Amino acid sequence: MKRIILIGCSILALTSCKNEKKESQEVEVVKTEKMEAKTNENKEWKVLFSGEDLEGWQTYNRDSISSQWKVEDDAISFAPAKGDKRIKEYLMTKDKYENFELQIEWKISEGGNSGILYGVQEMDKYDEPYYTGPEIQILDNQKHPDAKNGLNRTAGALYDMVPPNKDVTKSAGEWNKEVIHIDHKENIGWVKLNGVKVTEFPVNGEKWKNMVQNSKFSQWEDFGTSSKGYIALQDHDDKVWFRNIKIKEL
Repeated sequence: MKRIILIGCSILALTSCKNEKKESQEVEVVKTEKMEAKTNENKEWKVLFSGEDLEGWQTYNRDSISSQWKVEDDAISFAPAKGDKRIKEYLMTKDKYENFELQIEWKISEGGNSGILYGVQEMDKYDEPYYTGPEIQILDNQKHPDAKNGLNRTAGALYDMVPPNKDVTKSAGEWNKEVIHIDHKENIGWVKLNGVKVTEFPVNGEKWKNMVQNSKFSQWEDFGTSSKGYIALQDHDDKVWFRNIKIKEL
């Protein structure tokens, strides 16, 4: 009887060890899968702004970045210089992008105006990138006069072409979270502002050409004609801030 009991206990102990080993292996597999998923997520998104410096950025048709663009409080800030030091200066990525999703946070000064441009081409004949790159508008909707010129000039709009379906912006001086999605393969662009998709539009083809023809850009021969280009932050004479900027290529 004692022998039978001992054998039974040994079997139970062996089974218990196997179960513990199996559970331990399963836990390790789950941990590994989570780590791989996190690694893939980090690889998928490219950080465009470290919060410390302007590495990876340049200015449109200029060799250096002036003190109008600074890094402060983990954000890129723009403030126009005064007097002879004032130059028109757009900050622009060093790399070109075609199909992408851009995540960015911005805040605008009271009564301020700015924007985010994509598909920008650097050409000697142009002194500003808006001659080639469409703009997603940044605006103090409450106090900037451009808001009275039409909804297609308010924050979140594809400037002068497609208006946002609602105003979900926060007050001047507060941070707004924005996602800009541009996909030439699927011929779709959209803007999500503070968690709400406010704008959707084609990015090429006949519908795109018709939108351009019905806008202020109709006579601009290079406007919106290139699918791949730089992303630029606009100098529109007003103080503006950007942070938490990252991009995912589609």
